[in-house]
Amino acid sequence: MKKIKQNNGFKPLLELLLISTRLGLTSFGGPTAHLGYFYEEYVRRRKWMDEKSYADLVALAQFLPGPASSQVGIGIGVMRAGVLGGLISFIGFTLPSVIALTFFALLLTSSDIGNAGWIHGLKIVAVAVVAHAIIGMAKNLTPDLKRKAFALFALIGTLLWQSAVTQIGVILIAALFGFLLFTQQDEVEEASSSFPISKKVSALCLLLFISLLFILPIISELSGSYWVALFDRFYRSGSLVFGGGHVVLPLLEQELVPSGWISEEAFLAGYGATQAVPGPLFTFAAYLGTVMKGWQGGLVATFAVFLPAFLLILGALPFWDDLRNNPKIKGAIMGVNAAVIGILISAFYFPIWTTSIFTPVDFALAAILFSMLAFWKLPPWIIVLTGAIGGALMTLI
Repeated sequence: MKKIKQNNGFKPLLELLLISTRLGLTSFGGPTAHLGYFYEEYVRRRKWMDEKSYADLVALAQFLPGPASSQVGIGIGVMRAGVLGGLISFIGFTLPSVIALTFFALLLTSSDIGNAGWIHGLKIVAVAVVAHAIIGMAKNLTPDLKRKAFALFALIGTLLWQSAVTQIGVILIAALFGFLLFTQQDEVEEASSSFPISKKVSALCLLLFISLLFILPIISELSGSYWVALFDRFYRSGSLVFGGGHVVLPLLEQELVPSGWISEEAFLAGYGATQAVPGPLFTFAAYLGTVMKGWQGGLVATFAVFLPAFLLILGALPFWDDLRNNPKIKGAIMGVNAAVIGILISAFYFPIWTTSIFTPVDFALAAILFSMLAFWKLPPWIIVLTGAIGGALMTLI
């Protein structure tokens, strides 16, 4: 891959901020759609990078845990204007949806609307959206019987033992067995690339990522601080998300709902609302943090859930060639991705289905919303609006 020429100074940073903010305001449709928007803007229109460079960066983001579209945006910013460019690109793409979801959370907590019909409609939106995501992801991530067995193992394990520890254990076991079993892969030409960041800086980012993952729970336990515990839970969830933004749902649900930090109703209503805003799904954290601890909690939760993605993309850039050309590492990721499907199905049943679908009318609305999304390919904001209106009308029946 050709090394992309960096631009130093204030002008490229301002340009990055304006372009990424515009994308953050208009990029509806989830991670796959976001990557399409990035391709049109950065590759075809502005020609900041060639197609091979972009494909390499997308492959790296999909290899790592975390929000793929956000990591691609960070990577483009780094290639264009260094580490500060990556930060600017991230802020522009993320901030619009963070602001929108923070205001929604403040509305929810300041008004007695928790039992409103339109809130129930948003919970049914979550049913349709997650069902659609599972079907689409399963086609790609569990194409054979061996990987279907991985998904079944993850489904059973996370249903019978519903805890964050179980989910982490399932991911680790799937990675181990994938590492051992998925070694006979088709031979492909080894790829190489060149990323404008030193291995020393990358190593420091990886060290910080791993250190925080293990040290934060200890500090939280010893200090008893609410804020440290909040940061720890969101950081851990952001560190363990393989397979796309929807996977953060079961991780955050297990971290927050059983402990009483947030109710299932508020959790699912926020997840439904997240589908209506552009930008990355991980900004769901802004809503959750605001519901729990005001706008300050929203900022802390957002920073914590995205920090692993930032550290990982910076840490992995120079080592990407070694990782992707190692068949055993590929096998481990295949195992993890298959297990993710089982974890998503488990979360789809509980809490999404069990707290949203109570009557035949609920199921009928869910079927309509799913059809609009999967068959008619309508924009997500139309699905959300229809769900909210449908939920409000159901209270009149």
